[in-house]
Amino acid sequence: MIDRRRLLYAGFGLGASSFVGARWFYGFQPWRETVVDSKNIAVGGASLRVDFGAGDSDLSHDAIALWVKRAAEAVAHYYGRFPVLSMRVLVMPSGGSGVHNGTTWGNVGGSPAFTRIRVGEHTTADQLQDDWMMTHELLHTGLPSLPDENHWLEEGTAVYVEPIARVQAGQLSEELVWRDMIRDMPQGEPRVGEAGLDRTRTWGRTYWGGAGFCLLADVEIRKQTQNRKGLQDALRGIVGAGGTIAHDWDIVPTLQTGDNATGTKVLIQLYDRMHDNAVPIDFDGLWKQLGVVESNGSISFNAKAPLADIRQAIFAKNA
Repeated sequence: MIDRRRLLYAGFGLGASSFVGARWFYGFQPWRETVVDSKNIAVGGASLRVDFGAGDSDLSHDAIALWVKRAAEAVAHYYGRFPVLSMRVLVMPSGGSGVHNGTTWGNVGGSPAFTRIRVGEHTTADQLQDDWMMTHELLHTGLPSLPDENHWLEEGTAVYVEPIARVQAGQLSEELVWRDMIRDMPQGEPRVGEAGLDRTRTWGRTYWGGAGFCLLADVEIRKQTQNRKGLQDALRGIVGAGGTIAHDWDIVPTLQTGDNATGTKVLIQLYDRMHDNAVPIDFDGLWKQLGVVESNGSISFNAKAPLADIRQAIFAKNA
């Protein structure tokens, strides 16, 4: 089933929905692009088919397929398995270099999950090594398709989890993640006149506001469970209950399912606070509590900070 409500977010340029409905109705179906080559990848109990559209590339298809596999391995490690049993990734060559215009859908073109992403013809192996977008897109498979007003949770989860998953998989340094969080999390703060997360759909609130919600939830779950559970357990619980991109769920049962997995009510209570009302986050105070210290772009850690053990547990390489 095609969930056309998810086509409203074309302006964002990435994520789990971003084509205008009119183009769809006029016959634009991104899964029907011409394919010139295919590679099959087995990761985390899933089968991923990587298709290549027509066009030039300095890199071999094997090198690009390895990039997809690396991203899928980070996702599978975070969830304990890859969220869906099969999916398709369509890589479209484009001009220039770098990775851009990633979009992921559920249940289109005969696949439970489908990602379409562009890779510049002059992209280098180092650029793929540093890329975050492929991991971001594949993470969308691990949450149900939610109503339009809850799109912030889909994007915020992918933004928050992507670097953590890559750290856990040994692909990224923890210091770099905290540096980026300190720099970027404030972009999700409500501006004057803005309302709650369900009622303000700007780019910053959708992506970084959602990520801020996830960070608060992760810390609070760990505080309430004496650091035995975290957001990772909640998200694994949602996937375990069948909550993947292939299915349409409402946000309340989604969050309740996550809460059931942690034995708390953190997600639903945080949603009750933040979905309708603009709730600012004291990030400076949170960094201090977690023991994250930034100085001239460099990150150090205070092991004696009150929540230092929580900071460490967030990035622990869970089985």
